[in-house]
Amino acid sequence: MTDPRPESSGIPHFEHLFTEALSQNPPPAPKLNAVPSDAASPTSIPAPEASDDGYLPGIVPVGYEVIAELRSQASGRISEAAAAETGMSDQDRRQLGRSIINEVVSQWASKYAATGTSFTPAQEAQLKKAVFDELFQAGRLQPLLDDPNVENILINGDKVRVDYADRPSRKWDPIAPTDKDLIALINQLSRMQGQGERALTPATPNLNMRLADGSRVAASAWVTPNPQIVIRRHRTRGQGLDDLVKWGTIDSTLAAFLRAAVKARMNIIVVGSQGVGKTSLLRAMAREIPRTERIGTLESEYELYLHEDPEGPEVVAYEGRESNGERGPDGRLQGELTLSDLFPQLLRMSLRRVLVGEVRSKEVVPMLHSMNEGEGGSMGTLHARSPQLSIERLATLCLEAGIGMTEALAYRLIAQAINLVVYVRLVDETELVGPDGKTGRKHRFVSHVMEITGIGEGGRPSHQMVFAPREQDGRREARAVPHGNLSQSRLEDLVRAGLDRSILHNRWGTWGAPLNTVMPL
Repeated sequence: MTDPRPESSGIPHFEHLFTEALSQNPPPAPKLNAVPSDAASPTSIPAPEASDDGYLPGIVPVGYEVIAELRSQASGRISEAAAAETGMSDQDRRQLGRSIINEVVSQWASKYAATGTSFTPAQEAQLKKAVFDELFQAGRLQPLLDDPNVENILINGDKVRVDYADRPSRKWDPIAPTDKDLIALINQLSRMQGQGERALTPATPNLNMRLADGSRVAASAWVTPNPQIVIRRHRTRGQGLDDLVKWGTIDSTLAAFLRAAVKARMNIIVVGSQGVGKTSLLRAMAREIPRTERIGTLESEYELYLHEDPEGPEVVAYEGRESNGERGPDGRLQGELTLSDLFPQLLRMSLRRVLVGEVRSKEVVPMLHSMNEGEGGSMGTLHARSPQLSIERLATLCLEAGIGMTEALAYRLIAQAINLVVYVRLVDETELVGPDGKTGRKHRFVSHVMEITGIGEGGRPSHQMVFAPREQDGRREARAVPHGNLSQSRLEDLVRAGLDRSILHNRWGTWGAPLNTVMPL
C-alpha cells in the first residue's frame, strides 16, 4: 500500500518545526482530510453538529501525520497517569484521555496559530475528536461509523469504497497509511469492541466480529494480495412493522397479515440476497411476539439485538464464537462454537420459540426439527434469490450437514416445518438518472409471501403465492399485494389471531400508487 498522507499538508507536527515555521512565510490553511476522494471542495461541506462528548464528528482538519504525532503524545501521558492510579476503570480512562487530548491538541493549536495561520475552534474540536478516535475508537473509520447513512464500508488495502442508503457509492481516502497499520487498526478494534481474544494474524488470516454499534466486520489478510475488510452497518434497531410501512418496505395490508402470522405461531423464513433488509424485517416481526413469551435467538454475531429491546419479548440470546486458530487432537478448531453446537443447549432453556439470525450451515437441521416439534412461531433468515429457490437452498444445507440425510427426507422435513416464506427484494437505482434529471434511490420491499402447503409432485414441497406483484389494466405493482391464495386452515388460524380476512381481497393492497422507479420493473 502506498502512503496516502499528503506530501505537504502545510502543518508543522513536531515540536521543533514550530520554531522553523515562525521564521518562514505562514503555511496554508490546514488541509481537510478523510473526505470522499471524488467529493467536491471540502470547504463546501457544512460544519457538523457537536456530538454528546462535545467533539465534532466528520471531517478531520489535518493530515494524518499530525494526528499520529498528537496520538503518540497523548498516549504516553495517558499511560503515565493510568500507571499512577491502579484499578482505573475503562470509563475513567476514557475521561482521563479526553482531558489529556484536549490539553495536547490545544497546545498544538496555540503554537500553530503563532505561525500566523488561523485554526478555528471548529477545526480544533475536529482534531480532538480525531485523536480521541485513534486512541479509543475506530480511528479514521469512526466518521463513517458515525454517519447514519452509511450502509457498507469496503476496504481493499488503500482502496476504500462506501455504500450509502440515500446516494451512490463513493470512493474514500485510505483508512490507514500502510497494510500493517490497517491490520493493526482491525486488531485494535477486535481487542476493544470485538468478541473474544481473536486477532488477524498469519495463523488466523480470517476474522469475523461485531463492533459495539452492532456493525459486522469480516476481515482477511495474508490469503489476499491486500487486507480485505467489509463492515456492514445496521442503521436501525428499534423499528416495528409500522415503521416498515412508513419506509415503503411493506404496506398496511401486509403488515396486518405478518402481525397475525406471528401471533398465530406460524414458522416463517425471511429470504433474499445480501443487504436487502432481512434482519430488519425479522426484528420487526419479532417485536410482535407477546412480551410475556420467552424466546431464544441464535446468531453468528448479534444483529437482532432483541435481548436489548425493552419493547420485545423475554430473550435468551446465544452468539457463536470463532476459534483461536489452533486445532485439537480431533482436528476440531479450538474454542470454536458453531450455531449447531449451541442449538441443543438453547433448546434446554424452556423457550416458546427460536429465532435463527441467519441459516447458512448444518444448524438448519435442528432448526427444522425444532419447528416441527415445538409450538410453532419460530423464524429465521436465509440467503436465496427467489422464494421458490429458498426451498432448494434449505434442502441443500440439509444434505450438506453430513448426517446422511436423503433428499426426500430433507424435502419432507421442510414441508412439515415451514409455513411461510417472505421474500425481500432490493432495487438499487442510485446510479441511474431519470428523465427529470433526478438520481434514483434504493428501494427495499417485500415482493412475495409464499405459503408451503405440504408435499407435492415429485416429493417436493408444494407452495402457493399469498402475496406477489401484480400487473393488470395497465398498472404494474412490483411490491407484494394480495393474491387470494391461502389454505383454509391457515386462514382460520390467522383470523383467530386478529386478521380481518377482507383485506386479502384488496387487489392492490393499500399502496396508493405504483412504486416510483427510474426504470420500469
